[in-house]
Amino acid sequence: MSAVWAHFKIRDDDSSKADCKLCSAKVSRGGKESTSFNTSNLIKHLKTHHSAEYTQFSQAKQATQQPTLTQVLQKREKMSRDNPRALKITEGIAYFIALDDQPLSAVENIGFRHLLGILEPRYEIPSRHHITTAMLPKVFNDVKKHVSGLLRDVSAVSFTTDIWSSSVCPMSLLSLTVQWIDDNFTLRHATLQAKPFRGSHTSKAIADAFDGMLQTWCIPKTSVHVVLRDNAKNMIKGMNDAGLPSLPCAAHTLQLVVHEGLLSQRSVADALAIGRKIVGHFKHSPLAYSCLEDIQLEIGQPAKRLQQDVQTRWNSTFYMIQSLLEQKRALGVFVSEHELPDNLTAHQWALLEKVVTVLGPFEELTRKVSSSEAMAADVIPAVTVLQRFLSRETDDDHGIKTMKGTLAAAVRRRFSDVEEQPLYSIATLLDPRYKNLFFSNTNTAANAKEMLMRELLRSSREEENHDLHEPPARKSRRDQASSRLDSIFDEIADEQAPVSLNRAQVGSTAQLETYLGETTISREDKPLQYWAVNKVRFPTLAKMASRYLSAPCSSVDSERLFSSV
Repeated sequence: MSAVWAHFKIRDDDSSKADCKLCSAKVSRGGKESTSFNTSNLIKHLKTHHSAEYTQFSQAKQATQQPTLTQVLQKREKMSRDNPRALKITEGIAYFIALDDQPLSAVENIGFRHLLGILEPRYEIPSRHHITTAMLPKVFNDVKKHVSGLLRDVSAVSFTTDIWSSSVCPMSLLSLTVQWIDDNFTLRHATLQAKPFRGSHTSKAIADAFDGMLQTWCIPKTSVHVVLRDNAKNMIKGMNDAGLPSLPCAAHTLQLVVHEGLLSQRSVADALAIGRKIVGHFKHSPLAYSCLEDIQLEIGQPAKRLQQDVQTRWNSTFYMIQSLLEQKRALGVFVSEHELPDNLTAHQWALLEKVVTVLGPFEELTRKVSSSEAMAADVIPAVTVLQRFLSRETDDDHGIKTMKGTLAAAVRRRFSDVEEQPLYSIATLLDPRYKNLFFSNTNTAANAKEMLMRELLRSSREEENHDLHEPPARKSRRDQASSRLDSIFDEIADEQAPVSLNRAQVGSTAQLETYLGETTISREDKPLQYWAVNKVRFPTLAKMASRYLSAPCSSVDSERLFSSV
């Protein structure tokens, strides 16, 4: 029906005429017979007497007109490569490949091409060669320019690095990720490079590669606060040869500690070996797993797979033991009906329960130090809490005393120098959650304070004096404890809680005394938010905090980079 009928209505008493809804005029429809009816008179009336409505009618008519052959051909014609819309789509494909780690062959995939054909039929998908040689280098240059701009005025940056070697081809990569604290005390992260690392992984090769990567990004060595790396000797010497301060990955060190503990007691090692056999049996036998799944459903347990551990990740052993204990009842039913390559005795089941209890705090700390927000400041408090936890004797220690003692000795030995490292001790002091409360004794706390004072004296001129505000009311810690480690953290903090001060201070020394004199914030609070609020009160300390709190405590950022490779 023509759009003109929006303004007319056929008369009830004479269908050859129509009434205008706008002026009530009677307009002929073109004749007396229905075969001669048309809308020409109606349109003419609208044009003559109602120009505004006629304009709307004309526009609506044009919108519904059948396209011409030329217009149809234009819609079918492929866009040129330099068409603005085509350029935008091509750029989007390049970012899609880069951001989501998609293979370059994605542009050749049938499903991907089909999708783009529906979204924009006129777009001609570029070749894999064009994406590789033209678009991805452009994306890299754009991102590099942006990240370089962010890093240009940053005085201190921290890095993580790791070497990854492929198990299917002779290829190795050396990673470099960076993190820093901006002017708003927001922690920023970026992945700078995954550099092909050919040849022998000697310390000299590592040092040369690092020099090259820093030069590529125009980062002077004076701006490098610390590099987090693994515990390999070639990596340690490589950082020393490059003249870069470095720290070991806390997660790797915990891995070595737990590995020592698990191997120290024969009964524990034997129980774990049997557990691996049981898990391996279900992993390699679909029939056995199906039977176990049926049993799980029959006894009202959720259908879960047993988790296999990985030698290089101690916490996977913890999760394997947990999964065995969760399915203990289902496994008992399975053994009564089917055979297993080996089985755990009642004593070994009890032993594994105790192992999980002892390793639980290690698993909790491993997760925390592997977090993207974890800092070097977290290491000393974590070690102090672990040592106190392992030193406590309980009734559950029977049967695992050797393992627990080995764990305690390994923690002491492998973390023996953390309180002597300025990168750790100063960061801990500048973390308002910890300050000087979690050092092993008053002497090490005093030494850490002296290290910080020396750094402050070497820093830039003193800032303007600022009035100090009353410190916030101290919150109850023990009421907020949510785990066994939390309660020990709070116990140590309560034992050494200082008295708050409130007096005008001048200079970096006064700032430090006032800062340490105030109560610590809750461990659930964000230390960087604290400094964002208090940088006016403690300008010199805040500047130092932006440097030392930029350091992570693990190289997990680099490991995550390779997890999808």
